[in-house]
Amino acid sequence: MKALPGRITIDHATCGGRPFFSGTRVPVYVVLEMLANRENPKEILSEFPDLTPEDLKDALTFARNVAEIPGNPLEEGVTYR
Repeated sequence: MKALPGRITIDHATCGGRPFFSGTRVPVYVVLEMLANRENPKEILSEFPDLTPEDLKDALTFARNVAEIPGNPLEEGVTYR
């Protein structure tokens, strides 16, 4: 298992190896898709009560960081910062 900023985690045995919020099984891509569709952050937090406002910020930071990494950024062994 690989820990990333905040509660974002990649564990190839959980969520098909997709990044998710630790302790929730909520995939990061679901939150990013909701934000991209301009859903209100309060509505997202209402739909996923285990998430925090900081988790939403971490999702955006994660997406930005992944976009900056050349190649396949989700392979194990890649450091995200």
